[in-house]
Amino acid sequence: MRIALHDFAGHPFQFQLSRALAARGHTVRHFYFAGDTGPKGRTARDPADPETFSIEPLQIRRPYLKSDFVGRWRNDTDYGRIAAAALLRFQPHVVISGNTPLDAQGAILRGAHSAGAAFVDWVQDFYSLAIARLLSHRFLGLGRGVAAYYMGMERGILDRSDGIVFISEDFRAFAPSLAARQADISVIPNWGALDEIEARPKTNAWSQAHGLSDKFVFLYSGTLGLKHNPDHLLRLADAFADRPDTVVAVAAAGLGMDRLKADLAATPRPNLVCFPLQPFDRFCDLLGSSDVLLALLEDDAGDFSVPSKILSYLCAERPILLSAPLTNLASRVIEGAGAGVVTLSGSAEAFVEAARNLYEQPALRAEFAKKGRAYAVDNFDIGRVADRFEAVFERAIAAYHAH
Repeated sequence: MRIALHDFAGHPFQFQLSRALAARGHTVRHFYFAGDTGPKGRTARDPADPETFSIEPLQIRRPYLKSDFVGRWRNDTDYGRIAAAALLRFQPHVVISGNTPLDAQGAILRGAHSAGAAFVDWVQDFYSLAIARLLSHRFLGLGRGVAAYYMGMERGILDRSDGIVFISEDFRAFAPSLAARQADISVIPNWGALDEIEARPKTNAWSQAHGLSDKFVFLYSGTLGLKHNPDHLLRLADAFADRPDTVVAVAAAGLGMDRLKADLAATPRPNLVCFPLQPFDRFCDLLGSSDVLLALLEDDAGDFSVPSKILSYLCAERPILLSAPLTNLASRVIEGAGAGVVTLSGSAEAFVEAARNLYEQPALRAEFAKKGRAYAVDNFDIGRVADRFEAVFERAIAAYHAH
């Protein structure tokens, strides 16, 4: 097959899938948005990559600001047009696209069909629910109309897709209209890039360079956006302010990171240190520098947002402290694997108390770390994952041509 895999965010595990499919003889081109500020996987070819694998970063002319709603709509529309044109040049048999804003995703779907390719909607999150959460009570009631428009757009994309991949069974509740299309829907949970994210020792090049090898480190890494409450990190730093051996480290980007830096400018906290997102070749050492890995998810993100950082954390063999709805898939994975502690997202007090317990119990931390890595080894085999995606693509191509 000629496979176009488009991941707006450029995350590590999607790149791993593209490389695995190319190693099976498929011609695979991986597309991603080069202007996105979030964490990235291996975005350049290396000598070990199959000849059938290529990468095409996509870019727009203007800066991409997520806080500018009108400008973001214009940028998403432009991006979708650019991505659709790139697909047409590649001439794939099938396109799979995920992590993509709806205005761009709709254009990519139309571009895939214009190129004679089947389209698979890889649903990592429901954008229309996030839009409804942000806009429903804004702009003198007009926000509700905007939210309803995007709700209809997202359902329309699902309806016109030749195949659908949900990352959680929970997602089926969003689209009851798809009940008659069960053959077109596959549930494939996300995974961590196990063969690329090694468990590293605490004392490594990155921790030594930043003076963290002899500190107890609570680490947050990845996107810190609207779904992640930075107040929990501030409260955690305050709770450990009297312990000079302890640091809260944040290597992140996003609107939440901007807010965190503004709070620190107003009220400095020497034990809370901020870093930019680290390139993938330093990612293992970054995670290895930690004693406890942190993740946050707001309550109103509900069941339809699953932080992919959790999956990388499991690979890194470190205990995880997650603040999130207990029904979220990430919460269920951590508790089921015995890989850490989950606290209710609305309670900074519970988050801090759980952090104290982990700080004081090294044996418990070690147990959580080993169980987390064991879960990753048992569940993140890229060969089995690639098998499932191959089957999805074959069914989607057949469905497209049957139409």
